[in-house]
Amino acid sequence: MRIFYGYQKGVDLGGWFSQCDHSEQRYDTFITEKDFAVIKSWGCDHVRLPVDYELLEDKQGAPRETGYARLEKAIGWARENGLNMVLDLHKTAGFSFDPGEQEAGFFENAKYQERFCILWERIARRFGRDADMLAFELLNEVTEKEYGQVWNRILETCVRRIRVIAPDTKILIGGYWHNSAAAVKDLPLPFDENIVYNFHCYEPLIFTHQGAYWMPPMETSFRIPVSATYGEMAEASCRMLTGSLAGLDVLPADERLSPAFFEAFFREAVSVAEARNVPLYCGEYGVIDKAAPEDALVWYKAIHAAFEAYGIGRAAWSYRQMDFGLSDERMDGVREELLRCL
Repeated sequence: MRIFYGYQKGVDLGGWFSQCDHSEQRYDTFITEKDFAVIKSWGCDHVRLPVDYELLEDKQGAPRETGYARLEKAIGWARENGLNMVLDLHKTAGFSFDPGEQEAGFFENAKYQERFCILWERIARRFGRDADMLAFELLNEVTEKEYGQVWNRILETCVRRIRVIAPDTKILIGGYWHNSAAAVKDLPLPFDENIVYNFHCYEPLIFTHQGAYWMPPMETSFRIPVSATYGEMAEASCRMLTGSLAGLDVLPADERLSPAFFEAFFREAVSVAEARNVPLYCGEYGVIDKAAPEDALVWYKAIHAAFEAYGIGRAAWSYRQMDFGLSDERMDGVREELLRCL
């Protein structure tokens, strides 16, 4: 499998230009230039920057020059600190992975799809020159499997239009079920040598999202240790996640989390990437701040070992706050050890 060089160890900058109130104060203060220096000191080679369409265009789709200027500044800060960047469109007009955003219609509406392509053409014209350190991620976390075929058609059209403007920029594409590793096999064949297959991993979900307020019927008071057996995690998943077992249903019930879990979970996606000679990248992974930091460390060590075994590039969710913050005070006691295996 090809390696996504320059994008092997990274962190997400969630909550800055995405999943936020889109106020000038948020843009000015949530992330600053010094944070890029901190991330570089962590041993990272890149950041993944989620961006909502509201930063770059108004309600009618007209470009916001102030948003492009902010994005240009962020790219400059990354370059000055020796970091590459994945520019991730986290929300587009008509679609968000989060139903609370009340965006709908993208996969059924040709006007939304055209607006999406136009937005990427504008981004490519502005930042295609930065192909040496900037990659484009077309859309974050397509949700339903039923969107798969339509999404493949949209992304093919969008890639071909970007290529007219930015022929050498790396372009990341991911699939349904929130960029599931299981969806990699249904992504289209690579259109050129600069395509990267992208997935996310928060498995076992019952551990990484324990107590998550946004995931009913999950109880916010629910906790489970990383030392729980796969059988215990599966049982809890049936109660708290309406049966979301991803990987837990094929493992010995009496075993506990180890790198072998992730190696098995990634194996099919890795095989697909190898067969198609495409780099593989995990754009999000992490543990909710409800878990004990020491337990989170065990999980990070296990998933990092699997990333290293397969040569998978990755970016951890997330640098600050967002329920997963690696720089948050609660992680002070384990951060140094975590960063050694990042």
